[in-house]
Amino acid sequence: MHAVITVIGKDMVGILARVSTICAEHNVNVVEVTQSILQELFAMIMMVDISKCSVPFSELSDCLTSLGSEMGLTVHVMHEDIFNSMHHI
Repeated sequence: MHAVITVIGKDMVGILARVSTICAEHNVNVVEVTQSILQELFAMIMMVDISKCSVPFSELSDCLTSLGSEMGLTVHVMHEDIFNSMHHI
């Protein structure tokens, strides 16, 4: 089972580290990461394995959303099944 985490906001030190730390604390494995900085805008997409997540998906999502609010970022977590359904022709 996978999920997609997106992060967008003003670039600052520690964004990747803070998101990755929350993932590690909940036994979520980061499978793939891509990030870009466009002028001062940080954009990141992470594919994570949630099959061994130690909390319900909604709780993981809430933790990451709270982190985003704390850091002034937009953080969105989407389950792979939802993502695939949205992009299925």
